[in-house]
Amino acid sequence: MSLLSKKSVPDMKPLQIIIVGGGKVGHTLVDQLSSEGNNVTLIDTDPDVISDITNEFDVFGYLGNGASYNILKDAGIDNTDLFIAVTGSDELNLLCCTVATRVGNCSAIARVRTPDYSKEINYLRDRLDLAMIINPELEAAMEIARILYLPSALEVGSFAHGAAELIRFKIADDSPIAGKTVAEIGRSSDEHFLFTTVMRDCNATIPNGSTVLSAGDVVSFISPRRHSRSCLNDLGVPTPQIRDCMIIGGGKAAYYLAAQLLHEGIEVKIIEWDFKRCEELSILLPEAVIINGDGTDEALLLEAGIETVGAFVALTGIDEENILLTLHARSVSKTKVVTKVNRFAFQSVIDSLDLGSVVFPRIITSESILAFARAKRASMDSNIETLSHLCDGQVEAIEFNLKTQSPLTDTPLKRLRLKDGVMVSFINRNGQIIFPTGDDVIKVGDSVLIITTHRGFGEPTDILG
Repeated sequence: MSLLSKKSVPDMKPLQIIIVGGGKVGHTLVDQLSSEGNNVTLIDTDPDVISDITNEFDVFGYLGNGASYNILKDAGIDNTDLFIAVTGSDELNLLCCTVATRVGNCSAIARVRTPDYSKEINYLRDRLDLAMIINPELEAAMEIARILYLPSALEVGSFAHGAAELIRFKIADDSPIAGKTVAEIGRSSDEHFLFTTVMRDCNATIPNGSTVLSAGDVVSFISPRRHSRSCLNDLGVPTPQIRDCMIIGGGKAAYYLAAQLLHEGIEVKIIEWDFKRCEELSILLPEAVIINGDGTDEALLLEAGIETVGAFVALTGIDEENILLTLHARSVSKTKVVTKVNRFAFQSVIDSLDLGSVVFPRIITSESILAFARAKRASMDSNIETLSHLCDGQVEAIEFNLKTQSPLTDTPLKRLRLKDGVMVSFINRNGQIIFPTGDDVIKVGDSVLIITTHRGFGEPTDILG
């Protein structure tokens, strides 16, 4: 996941948005939602946070409690379209949203991270009349689990309700596809996939049949989930199965990830410095090995088996520590490494370190909220199922659900005049993934995945020239 690039956004009516909480996620949301032309107001109890963000972005700021009726009235809740609560407290976020929906006529989104609440998301959302409840740690754990299922991949995105995956990998020097065109690779393969992006020298392109792939390129392709592993193998990317995983840090993301891996039969070892948290994890995850110790202790890592473990995931709360742990793991073993990073300072330095798979929880959160905001702004009856940013924000992958008749439906794709920099990469029809040709048509009820170098598409017809 990457930060959004600054490009023009289609002309849509701006939303009136209130965000409560100016932490890492709140800062990212202010950046992305305001850059797309929405009118954003931030509420926070810290005057320094309000000052810093309002000086950095063209937004309003209110100092106070986001659950206060008077503060919400002063901030303009009566005219608000979208209310987002992303403070550090789950209970406060839920309370803020409850007050907002009772006082104003707005859609409300709450960030909720506690495992107990996560098991009751559907109940809470329905009973509190919320548009969305999002859990960054759970979403990050799910993304890491997908990567570990395909350890040769740098990134694995899920689309079509899990029926399709967008897989990113780096072409090795000895790769059999290096020096070949996309068309040649397609003709020589029996697998079902479609190349979607090529990243070379920090520049992203959407390939066509004549595009020549080179060693060092970071390439993405889309395929049905059941073919993902065989597609990678067919492209000369060996994809062994992970049998065990070492996790450094025992926070919420570690718990969610460990639970998923254990369910898949993968052995899990967690190293956590806080003894009380180790006791909690031992009860929550009886099948996992919980080690109380300093995850940055080289001797402890060696004793725990870092040299032979199949996967190594750094999930501490300190970005610098996660990065150093990953670099150490790569230096002493051939393990698959995944690094959690929360901030974007020195992004170019992070990219140059070749950390392998890097997961940004707050970007996962902001992309889900951004998708909802764009759909809410759109003039048509449209719905964005999934939104992802690829290639350092140079490319967007947007999955639209076609609910009604439009200029896109029932017309062969070859007769549609699409904008440059747009690819219709698949049509999902009742769970069947179709890689379209010029003769295929989009029907009402289909979902389509659009890969584009444009920014801000909020409805399907935005792809038309």
